[in-house]
Amino acid sequence: MNHQDTKTQRKPISEELDRVAAQVVDAAFQVHSTLGPGLLESVYEVCLEHELTKRGLSVEKQVPLPVVYDNIYIEAGFRLDLLVDRCLIVELKAVEVLLPVHTAQLLTYLKLSRCRLGLLINFNVPLIKDGIKRLVL
Repeated sequence: MNHQDTKTQRKPISEELDRVAAQVVDAAFQVHSTLGPGLLESVYEVCLEHELTKRGLSVEKQVPLPVVYDNIYIEAGFRLDLLVDRCLIVELKAVEVLLPVHTAQLLTYLKLSRCRLGLLINFNVPLIKDGIKRLVL
């Protein structure tokens, strides 16, 4: 048996989820082109929520995410920045450099929420395309 055989075969991301992700990326481009880098994460969060809502998407902000261990719900203070259409996690940053811990944070959120797709968006970049990272479980 080779290494490939030991990997779990995952279903591809649905077209609908891809469409939602594309709308979020497009909205992030709109917000970044209007505001540019250098603002607080909270400002980008409000503006991105507004832009997504204008596009007809359902957006929840600061969604609590408990840790479930051995059927015990633990409120650990985790919060999803944005949950779009109840299927896509958007983690926002306004930092000089995205660090591995930011990726680990989103991966943890994906595992805990059982969502398959997340976007890590850093608005503190000259070109927003360089600040968007797509993660799939």
